[in-house]
Amino acid sequence: MSDHTARPAADAALDAVTQADPASLRRSVAAGAIGVFVHWFDWAVYAYLATTIATVFFPADNEVAGVLSVFAVFAVSFGIRPLGALVFGPLGDRIGRRRTLSIVIIVMSLATLVIGLLPGYGTIGMAAPVLLVAVRLVQGFAAGGEFGSAASFLAEYAPRARRGFGVSWLEVGSLLGFLVGSFAFFLLSVLLTSEQITAWGWRIPFLIAAPMGVIGYVIRTKIEDTPEYRALEAAGSVPRSPVAELFRSNVRQLLQAAGLMTMMHVLFYAVLTYLVNYQTEHLGHSAESAALLSTFASLLGLVLVPAFGHLSDRVGRKPVVVGAATALLVVATPAYLLMQTGMVGTVVAALVLAVILSAILGTHAVWSAEIFPTRTRQGGLSIAYNITAALFAGTVPFVMTVLITATGSLLVPGPYLMVAAVIGLVAALTMRETAGSSLLQAQDLGTDPADRSPETVGRKS
Repeated sequence: MSDHTARPAADAALDAVTQADPASLRRSVAAGAIGVFVHWFDWAVYAYLATTIATVFFPADNEVAGVLSVFAVFAVSFGIRPLGALVFGPLGDRIGRRRTLSIVIIVMSLATLVIGLLPGYGTIGMAAPVLLVAVRLVQGFAAGGEFGSAASFLAEYAPRARRGFGVSWLEVGSLLGFLVGSFAFFLLSVLLTSEQITAWGWRIPFLIAAPMGVIGYVIRTKIEDTPEYRALEAAGSVPRSPVAELFRSNVRQLLQAAGLMTMMHVLFYAVLTYLVNYQTEHLGHSAESAALLSTFASLLGLVLVPAFGHLSDRVGRKPVVVGAATALLVVATPAYLLMQTGMVGTVVAALVLAVILSAILGTHAVWSAEIFPTRTRQGGLSIAYNITAALFAGTVPFVMTVLITATGSLLVPGPYLMVAAVIGLVAALTMRETAGSSLLQAQDLGTDPADRSPETVGRKS
């Protein structure tokens, strides 16, 4: 099909679905965000129940080794995500966003359900930790396809003028999942004794996650695929080899997205996870006050993330991200210096970092989605997100601990965040402004990908 005949067919498909009714738009937001909600709910529950899970699934003769083994299993599930991204990302570019969204959420949910049903070490011996590792590997593999699928889906469904606001709900889903998971652990701690939690109570949150996943699966299967993907289908321009096309034509966009996501991952884990340990281990604050501050920072994010997404629709993606990266570069080390002055200084510093994080969370996904052409968008987003997550997300607590031990300085996290800020800033400065641009480009409609040069791919029409 030539571009002259493909373009009208694609435009007709786009026109037919772009004017989605408000109910459809709400369903699309729910379909995109519910998967990350389920994922982060599971993540928070697993992290908070690490000591209990170690007792249930590993030999009782060495408690420390058991806890380390639980976190090692956690790290393995992060490590396999790039493989899942390589499978589910390009798959979504070939068969559609809706189908991959449906596949990954049902696999993640079934894996979470199986964890809640697994017998412990006392029942089946060493088969218990082996099965735990196997299930977490399956879960991590599926999770590797969640972000890219959901971000592409939301970006392609959102109205052009409000795309930043629409896509920002992806990260609202992650923050909300983290908070609900934390609250589930809090309820277990209040309502059950430690013996009850170890005997059977720890299973409850994992079993609850399963029906949430089923609800997400139903929502995702009931909604149509995105306007842009359906336009590719109408034009006969769905890619046959999206991975090859991605690495041939979109390496620049891949590196730019990876730069933004490296900054996001490092700051997210530094503020919302590692900072709790930093306060208790190095500042002498109670675990309760540290957890409360983390919760408040997450609640602040629930409000500010969509606000920054909306702001990026008004002023552009670049001013918001460049401003946030610059602010992080300037305040990172002073923030950790302020934390040394006491609890008030810690609260102020943490909230300043939380505001910067909210600005990045509100814009990184939509800007990354907009720089890729439709033919390789899901694969590019999936690979960039999950490779940087494997390298820079779960490693934050380990790297911070090693650096503080090696240098003896409690200010080390500041320069570490500054390095992440520089990486994000360089990426942002090399990226074009995309707010309000069309996601379906003329080059998406060609039948021969080799005819398109790297310079033309992703350019604003």
